[in-house]
Amino acid sequence: MTSVLDRLAVLRLVPVVVLDRVADAAPLGAALKAGGLPCVEVTFRTPAAEAAIKEMSSDPNLLIGAGTVVRAEQVDAALNAGASFVVSPGFSLAVVRRCQELGVPVLPGVATPSEVMMALDAGLDAVKFFPAETNGGVPALRAIAAPFAPMRFVPTGGVTASNLPDYLAVPSVLAVGGSWMVAPKLVAAGYFDEVTRLTAEAVALVRAVA
Repeated sequence: MTSVLDRLAVLRLVPVVVLDRVADAAPLGAALKAGGLPCVEVTFRTPAAEAAIKEMSSDPNLLIGAGTVVRAEQVDAALNAGASFVVSPGFSLAVVRRCQELGVPVLPGVATPSEVMMALDAGLDAVKFFPAETNGGVPALRAIAAPFAPMRFVPTGGVTASNLPDYLAVPSVLAVGGSWMVAPKLVAAGYFDEVTRLTAEAVALVRAVA
């Protein structure tokens, strides 16, 4: 579990994508790798998600996560498809426990100190701060993180190329989730060269902060 979080800590940016077509999975993975970011979170928001994860997980050089996992049985589906980590929009103890039973890292969503404490009680040391911008952005994240020194955060929701550096500058931030480089309209139109260009720009921003 630690090795996956360590990889996220090195990459520092997780593209969050909604895939409507399985056929887009392989070219999307190739576009992200070409842009220097061999990682993706495929959200369980469409019927194509599970098959898309399976398609992308055949590439050993891609780190694949399953997002929008809201029920324990989805954890099994995600792992069977080849996901290496699980992300939830909120805190579900059932989802967290199932991930722990199966030995897969999980990043449940939190937005309040109480939810961070729930995550601590569950034995976690990393969570998703979601939706980040709606919940006050960087100032709110700094305030919420302050009492919880061991906890690391992955802010997601409203993150853009312009505010990415601000989030990455927060000491407790493990990585940041963003979707602008894998926007649905780009994927639907097959503009994978543009995905690569935006991804490369994002990777350059990450390196500049580091």
